[in-house]
Amino acid sequence: MEKQESAGFIEICLRVMNNNLRHFKLWLAILLLPTIVAFVMVMWVIKPMYSATATVTPPKSTSTSLSGLSSMLGGSASGIGSMLGLTGGDEDENAVWTILNSWELHNDVIEKFDLKRRYKFKGDFHSDLLKAFRKNFGVSINKEMMFEIYVEDEDYRLAAEMVSFILAKADSAFNAYKTAQARQSRIYFQSRLDSCEHVLDSLLDDFARFQEENNFYDPEIQLESTLKYLSSLQVRREEVAMEMAYEKADRGEGSKRFEELNKRYKGVNSALNATLKGKNDNVGMVSLKKSPKLSAEYLRRDTELRVQEAMYKLLRQQSEEMRLEESKMLTNLHILVPPWENDKKVYPLRGITLVFVFCVSFLIATLLCNIIGYIETEKTRGTPVAGEWLTFKGFFRKSRD
Repeated sequence: MEKQESAGFIEICLRVMNNNLRHFKLWLAILLLPTIVAFVMVMWVIKPMYSATATVTPPKSTSTSLSGLSSMLGGSASGIGSMLGLTGGDEDENAVWTILNSWELHNDVIEKFDLKRRYKFKGDFHSDLLKAFRKNFGVSINKEMMFEIYVEDEDYRLAAEMVSFILAKADSAFNAYKTAQARQSRIYFQSRLDSCEHVLDSLLDDFARFQEENNFYDPEIQLESTLKYLSSLQVRREEVAMEMAYEKADRGEGSKRFEELNKRYKGVNSALNATLKGKNDNVGMVSLKKSPKLSAEYLRRDTELRVQEAMYKLLRQQSEEMRLEESKMLTNLHILVPPWENDKKVYPLRGITLVFVFCVSFLIATLLCNIIGYIETEKTRGTPVAGEWLTFKGFFRKSRD
């Protein structure tokens, strides 16, 4: 038995070409018919689609000055902002993204441009009409973190109008969202402001009463002046005591100057004891025994009063900011690339479609012609493959009979 040699690449290519040429009419028909049909479809039958796009900036975050309040309360500004209903930049972007993909906005577009009639929609469910619109609508984020919005339609002018309408409605809805958010925050800040103002007035009255009852107005200055006064009295008492000792040694205790010095010593000592006991508080002097407690109480009241003052200022500032935020109606979505009437077709892709159909048809025609040529060759050789092919054809003949 002779060993069959394997066919080379050139031989295989020649066999393929010969089989195509041997059945050229069939090969040409399989190649041209789908290509011609595809050409007619993409040129005249399938309606072209156009796309209108726009690029907009995400909304700018509304920063509120909560850092002072946050530091006093020992928390983060973002945590307090979220507790009060104040959103940051990322949350505003998420809100706009939700609005752009919302059912309400898409339904407004459908009603505004009568897409039910335009799409020739004959279904019973409105959700199916929404799906049909959303196939032609999309929102994405580009590399520069900007929103890109597109709408596809058979009319490029109408597509641009729909994109403009969507941007206007989205900006209006976001403004309404921010206004409602600012109103809620303002109401909260106003209620806290009224409460803080009442507490502040009460603290001021209590603090003034404490100062009046204890004659304690400025601990630092009063203590400093009291210590200076006590030091001067102590020095004077020592000076008088030295003079008394000298006078006693020189003239004795019966001299007139000794009596004067003794009276002066008693006066200075009396003033020193009175100051130590706090009997001169009406002139700003404080008792050294009472001063620690008074200073601690004064510091506590003063600290609480300062905290309430800072709280009042911050709440008032936030209330005014929310009032301004509530009253303003500005554009939040700034359009960088506006939608324009782009008459370049995005569907169908004529060139790609024709090349694809031509290549597929060529492969199918070549494969079919080579299968037919292979079977014919096997028939002439009388191989089992030819027998199987005849058996296969026999089933169809039986079915026809």
